[in-house]
Amino acid sequence: MNKVYYSREEMQRINTEKLLERGVTIDEIAKIAYNQQYRYNKDIKMEDCIESVEKILSLRDIFHLLQLGAEIDRLVEEKAFKGPIQDIMASDLGVFGVDEIFGLDIARLYGAIGQTNFGDIDVNKPGIVAKLNEQGKSGSMHCHTFLDDIVGAIAAAASTRVAQIWSEDEANRNKK
Repeated sequence: MNKVYYSREEMQRINTEKLLERGVTIDEIAKIAYNQQYRYNKDIKMEDCIESVEKILSLRDIFHLLQLGAEIDRLVEEKAFKGPIQDIMASDLGVFGVDEIFGLDIARLYGAIGQTNFGDIDVNKPGIVAKLNEQGKSGSMHCHTFLDDIVGAIAAAASTRVAQIWSEDEANRNKK
């Protein structure tokens, strides 16, 4: 029987490997989260952002979305789809929107702020998100139609998670 259940540690490891295979590091995602949160909190630490990215990569929903999205991108690169959908996904057509649904679903795990943070990243395309987006649209052999949104959403979720942890810590410090 094929394996279908994975522990959190396995999911994080497999997701990290898939990201590396597609040219993305945890540090690059964490840097986006850090820069997004630093605007609001100068006390933020990069280590907290890395920890948040790693935690998010261990979640089952993220595992499924990242693995599926990366596989769709790979299949587009191999021209495995038929009909107009192959060209639509290969060109990362702006009105396609299914890739954004993956991103919104990830960001949704961290509520309205997570979704707002994802919107900011999706529009402004910082760091590795811009690189993925440009590679996917450059006419190269790479397709990152889904991955750029997934990576942006993971960064948004990590940013939001760091803010939530900081807010809880601040509330606990002020209990006196």
